[in-house]
Amino acid sequence: MARVLIAEDEQPVRELLARALTQDGHEVETAPDGAAALEQLSIKAPFDLLLTDIRMPVMDGIALALAAARDHPDLAIVLMTGYAGERQRAHGLDALIHGVVLKPFSLAEIKDALKGALAARS
Repeated sequence: MARVLIAEDEQPVRELLARALTQDGHEVETAPDGAAALEQLSIKAPFDLLLTDIRMPVMDGIALALAAARDHPDLAIVLMTGYAGERQRAHGLDALIHGVVLKPFSLAEIKDALKGALAARS
């Protein structure tokens, strides 16, 4: 399975995603914000996929996606957001990301988005 890094500032959401993806056989690391996730990408690489919220403190998911794509071009990136305006900000990143999942989402939606992103990466 894949090595997945989840960047999400809401602890319950982060823990739910980590638990669900671990149960699916993925190796999962988590970070509470974009800066911590970027550090983990550098220290604990390689990851196969980055799943990140767009709106987070310290460094948002857009800045994280740009830095991650620059430094780790083989990394699949999926964004999450609960804000329609944030989805518009991500529109220009189509070449770097494999999609935006809108909150609230079901675990099936997240799993499908990750499966598609990992398949496109291969």
